[in-house]
Amino acid sequence: MRRMHQYVFAAIAAGTSALALAQSSATDEIAKYRQLLADGNPAELWEMRGEELWKTKAGPKQATLEKCDLGKGPGVVKGAYAELPRYFKDTDKVMDLEQRLMHCRMTLQGLTKEEATKRPFGSAGNPSDIEAIVSYVTAESKGMKMAVPMSHPKEKAAYEIGKKIFFHRAGAYDFACATCHSVDGQRIRLQELPNILNKSNAQQAYTTWPAYRVSQGEVRTMQHRLYDCFRQQRFPEPVYGSDLITAMTMFLAKNADGGVYNAPALKR
Repeated sequence: MRRMHQYVFAAIAAGTSALALAQSSATDEIAKYRQLLADGNPAELWEMRGEELWKTKAGPKQATLEKCDLGKGPGVVKGAYAELPRYFKDTDKVMDLEQRLMHCRMTLQGLTKEEATKRPFGSAGNPSDIEAIVSYVTAESKGMKMAVPMSHPKEKAAYEIGKKIFFHRAGAYDFACATCHSVDGQRIRLQELPNILNKSNAQQAYTTWPAYRVSQGEVRTMQHRLYDCFRQQRFPEPVYGSDLITAMTMFLAKNADGGVYNAPALKR
């Protein structure tokens, strides 16, 4: 009987080792595939279009976005995304990039909220101006370290709210963000699930969004990434540009502090 148990344990150990090896091999191959495509990332097309939109007069006020203050002063884009979300005195609230762009398009260009948030997520034949502008702005922080501020009380409050959302279980599956993203080594099929509570995982995950999704043929922003996560959990659809999404983004961004930003990236 003892020898039989030894055989069983040996078989389990061998099977576990083989599975781990297969997963590691798949992960390595996916990484190589992404590296091969990185030099020709289609996201560059979104970046170029976004820069053009940033500098083009639009809206009732016929103004550009070149005076939009993303936290480093009017018109300063370089390095701005690496320090977002953050508290803005003029609105007395914490804002992420997409929320701030909505504000600038309304105040500088005179767009209504409906116009400023029209088509936040593009599809074939229906490109999104927002995804293009986000691609341009985020690309201007490439190579810089994430340094999300946490000195203002509202920044701290946003982080804590985001943390609560991360651990909140609900929906038809009784899921939380933490269900998939709070344990090392988890995956769905070949898709790795980064542990956001692990600093290196959080840095690697956050600093590679937005990204060009090969499967969708579109650049997807952080707002879209979170929207899709909530959808998969069968949560109610979050409102685009809402404070809830900003709080969630603050939690993720702050956990990635110190990571080198490298996006728009390339995803499956």
